[in-house]
Amino acid sequence: MTTLTTAPAAPPASGGRIVPGAERTLRNRVTVGQAVSDSLAMARRGLIKIRRTPEQLIDVTVQPIIFTLMFTYIFGGAISGSIAAYLPVIIPGILVQTVITASAVTGTQLREDMDKGVFDRFRSLPIARIAPLAGALVADLVRYLIATTLTIVMGLIMGWRPGGGVGGVLLAGLLVIVCAWSLSWIFAFFGVIGRSASSVQGISFLVLFPLTFLSNAFVPVDTMPGWLQGFVNVNPVSHLVTAVRDLASTGSVTGQVGIALLSCAVVVAIFAPLAVRSYMKKA
Repeated sequence: MTTLTTAPAAPPASGGRIVPGAERTLRNRVTVGQAVSDSLAMARRGLIKIRRTPEQLIDVTVQPIIFTLMFTYIFGGAISGSIAAYLPVIIPGILVQTVITASAVTGTQLREDMDKGVFDRFRSLPIARIAPLAGALVADLVRYLIATTLTIVMGLIMGWRPGGGVGGVLLAGLLVIVCAWSLSWIFAFFGVIGRSASSVQGISFLVLFPLTFLSNAFVPVDTMPGWLQGFVNVNPVSHLVTAVRDLASTGSVTGQVGIALLSCAVVVAIFAPLAVRSYMKKA
């Protein structure tokens, strides 16, 4: 987090003088507080960008509704015997699938900003160099919150009644948001090293599709071939879906929650330094 800033000049009040540039003390470090402030300012920029181009939210507004309706009414009767019996299975699955898929947009938008030269202008500003990257990741938390809220509301409208109560549902939503934010570091890394936004998008979905669809999000694991069950059982998305179901259905904080959080910590520990290091080399 290095930048070149100048110490503030003395105010032109009576008895004071403006410090000439040659006499100012230059610093090549910023404080943690200043870095946080700059990152929040960049996050605000991201939110303003979303407000001015609301079509960016299509994936977190339209997709939860379409997927919930489609999967429930197509597979509900065949898998669980009825729509009502399938809702406790599919709503947590759709929630996980929608929110973590939304995390892939982080890398694509980051690459687009870098291709358009926006980050070149940021480099000329007296801000922490890490602020544009951190701000983008913070702003995307709003996207995850929107996707989580709409999926839960859609499930309630269709008749889903989670046994875990409000507390269990809130914890389930918070867990999904935390996991999506951790995954966004992977796609941020792809965004920094990728050559184009389209290539970043293609790589991101190549990673996400097997993880989400080869899991227990939509169908029971025991209905799959034996060789596939082995992958599904170790898939981190399967552990996350099970944790969300436990929280929403019974309000229980099981070991699956710990596995999901541990997986998030491992992802952040690996990809956050990679993304930051790659970004700092280009910034």
